[in-house]
Amino acid sequence: MAFHRIYRTLIAFLLCSSIAFAQAPNSPQIPPPPPMFTPQECAQIVAYWQAPGRLSTGLPPDSLKHGPWQVRLTPDGSKWLLNYQIVIGAATAPPTQQPTQAQSPYASWKAWVQAKIAWDRYQAQKVADAANAALGYSVPKRAAPPPFPGPIPPDLLAACGDPPPFANAVTPLQTTVTFDDGVSFTYQDNIDMPPAYAYYRFPQGTDTAGISLKAMPQQELQALFDAAHLTPEQAHVLAAVSPLEGGFDAINTYDTGYVSVGFLQFITAANGKGDLIPVLQREKSENPSAFQNDFHRFGIDVTPDGTLDVVDPDTGAELVGAQAVMKVIADRRLTAVFQRAGRLSTPFRIAQIETAIANYWPADFPVTVQVNGQTLTGKVSDVIHSEAGLATLFDRQVNRGSINPFPAVLAQVMQEHNLTNIGDAAPYEQEIVAKCRYRADFLKNPHLSQPPPLPSTENDPTGK
Repeated sequence: MAFHRIYRTLIAFLLCSSIAFAQAPNSPQIPPPPPMFTPQECAQIVAYWQAPGRLSTGLPPDSLKHGPWQVRLTPDGSKWLLNYQIVIGAATAPPTQQPTQAQSPYASWKAWVQAKIAWDRYQAQKVADAANAALGYSVPKRAAPPPFPGPIPPDLLAACGDPPPFANAVTPLQTTVTFDDGVSFTYQDNIDMPPAYAYYRFPQGTDTAGISLKAMPQQELQALFDAAHLTPEQAHVLAAVSPLEGGFDAINTYDTGYVSVGFLQFITAANGKGDLIPVLQREKSENPSAFQNDFHRFGIDVTPDGTLDVVDPDTGAELVGAQAVMKVIADRRLTAVFQRAGRLSTPFRIAQIETAIANYWPADFPVTVQVNGQTLTGKVSDVIHSEAGLATLFDRQVNRGSINPFPAVLAQVMQEHNLTNIGDAAPYEQEIVAKCRYRADFLKNPHLSQPPPLPSTENDPTGK
C-alpha cells in the first residue's frame, strides 16, 4: 500500500498555517459553521455506537507468540528522519525509500544515523523483553548489542537538531468494530513500520490495504468504470496505478496524510480539507440517499465549506476540521465507517473514480517549457500518447501532487534533439517517460500500451 501524499500534505499544512494566522487573537473571529447534525441525530448516533458488541478491544494474536510488548518506531524519531531527508536533499525520493538509504553530503552522517537507530532499537528491545519476561513469556536469545553510536557529528546536530529516541517498547492492541448487520472490521494500532520510515505520525492510527482492484472480479470492476464513464485508456491506467495505493476500502490513519481513504488514498490532511472531501461531496451531491446510508447516519458528514465533520460516538459532540480528523484517527468506529463504504457502497466507489479522473488525469494538463530562449506551451497529450506514459505521470500526480519533473525533462529532450515544437517531442516519449519514472516502471507493464521505439539515430541530426 502506498503510504504517502507528500506534496498534498505540505499544501494542506501551509493552508492550515494561513488559516491560523488569519485567526490570530487580534483578528475578527470566524463564526463556526452551522451544525450538520440535529441534537436528535447526535443522540441516535451515540445510541447506535453504544449498543453491545459494537466495539471490542484486546491483544493481537501474535502477542501470544512474541509477548504483548514489542519494539516500534517513534513518531518523534520519524519526524526527525523526515527533516534529515530534506536536509540531505532527498525530499523528492519515493516514500518507500528510507532516509538512510540515500547518500548524505557527509558519509559520517549516514553511518551515525544508522548506528543510532540500531542502538535505540536494541535498547527498546531490552525493555520489551524484560516486560514480557515479567509476564511469563519466553524471551528468545538476542544477538550481541550493536556498537554504541557515540556523539552526534557536530555538523549533523547543527543541520537537523538533537534526535529523539528512534524506537520504544509499546503494547499494540487490536480492535474490532461490528455494525448492526454483522459486517465487521478489525484493526491494530502501533503499526510496525520500517526502522527509518520518515512519515509515521500517529501510534493510535491503523492501516489496511483493503481489497485491491486486481483482486476484484473483472466484471464488477468494469461495471464501476463504466458507471464512472471512464475510457478504456483511463480504466487501464487506474488499474495499473491503484496497486501502489490500495483498494476502494483501503484506509490509513498513521502517517502524514492523517486520514487516507480509498484506491488512491484520498486524504483529509490535518485540517479536514484534503482531497477526500471532494469524494464525499460528490457522493453527497450525486446520491444523497447513499451518502445518508454510508456516512451521515453513522456520524460523518461534510460542511458546506468543504470540511470534515463528525459526531463523537461517545459524547455526541459535533467536531469539525482538525478535531474531526483526530477523532477519526483515534476512534476505530469512525475509521470503520469509511472502510465499510469502500467495501460495500457502489456510489462511494464511483465517487472515488470520478474524483480521481477529475483531479489527477494528466492528459490535458498544460505544459510550459523554455527551449533555446523560447517559451513554448502545450499540454501533456501533445507528447504522451501511451498508457504507460500516462500512468507514470498519473502516479506522480496522485502521490506527489505534481507531474514534475515532466516539464524539465521535456525541455531537456527538446534541447538535446533540436526540437522547436512541443509536439515534435512525441517520438521521444519513451525517453521522457523513463526519466519521469517514480514508484513503478510502467514501461515494463504488459497490460499497458507502450510508447513507440525511439527514432533511429540516422534520422536524428544530433546522433543521439
